[in-house]
Amino acid sequence: MLALNWGVLSTAAIAINKVIPAMQTAEHCRVLGIASRSGKRAQSVAEQLGIPRSYDSYEALLADPDIDAVYVPLPNHLHVEWAIKAAEAGKHVLCEKPIALTADEARKLIAVRDRAGVYIQEAFMVRTNPQWLAVRKLVQDGVLGRLQAIQGFFSYHQMDTDNIRNIPEYGGGGLLDIGCYPINTVRYVLGDEPLRVAALINTDPTMGIDRLGSVMLDFAGVQASFTYGTQLMPYQTMNFFGDAGRLEVEIPFNPPNDEPCRILHYHAGRSEPEVLTFATSDQYGFAGTAFSWAILEGTVQPIPLEDTIANMQVIDACFRAGMAGSWETPSG
Repeated sequence: MLALNWGVLSTAAIAINKVIPAMQTAEHCRVLGIASRSGKRAQSVAEQLGIPRSYDSYEALLADPDIDAVYVPLPNHLHVEWAIKAAEAGKHVLCEKPIALTADEARKLIAVRDRAGVYIQEAFMVRTNPQWLAVRKLVQDGVLGRLQAIQGFFSYHQMDTDNIRNIPEYGGGGLLDIGCYPINTVRYVLGDEPLRVAALINTDPTMGIDRLGSVMLDFAGVQASFTYGTQLMPYQTMNFFGDAGRLEVEIPFNPPNDEPCRILHYHAGRSEPEVLTFATSDQYGFAGTAFSWAILEGTVQPIPLEDTIANMQVIDACFRAGMAGSWETPSG
């Protein structure tokens, strides 16, 4: 089977615990090497996960001619820097979200992508997950009648001041970490961009990160809203409301890889929902396979950089709206 040789820049927890194990069993993916600023750490993780090669620097991995593509799970503020370095080394790049801290920062990647002739993609694994492919098709096929409203919620509880999610200069905060998911999935399902956004954002007085936010997105004919929080009881859901039905995505953003996930389809006039069940699977593996196959076949990648920049423009507008207390328009 055709496969890309992957390298991983960093021994971050998400790479070790989620992405690498998924990609090791995914089609068209071969995890060949992993790098850390500590050679000892890289070697230890490589041995633990059965990765053939380890490197004592990110530069050493990028210099390996056998590496075709890299996965970048570094802290948010380092994403653009190392995505550029990887692309300039001739490697395709799958970078953790958010790929940048602002839309302007993300735009820098367009030029390097075109100059280097490589693929660069933000790792929004939900976009290749079968349950979200199904949600998009159901909505666009009109099974809900006229879609009018979308509501979402995503939260966790994290109070560790040393955690990178709680450090502003590292790109911490709730909107960049989890608020980006409802924005991305709503845009994906609708195939459209919001005309304007409004937001209430609460900042932690000690850590300085946005810890709670409620956002409204005004699409043409559809009102979308969601709340995110980093100091709340963990919870997540997405609901799509039409005049003939409702869809509820039970675990929309990080469904377990050891049990099936479900979408509940409530039909008008029925008390019990139709349950759509999706086989046990790992969305990180789907993401790796889809990106790898696009490269191998030379086809359009699942999430082009232009889509990523559009998503960042909405996030930027949310921050502006939260500060100004007014509606803001995402701008190119």
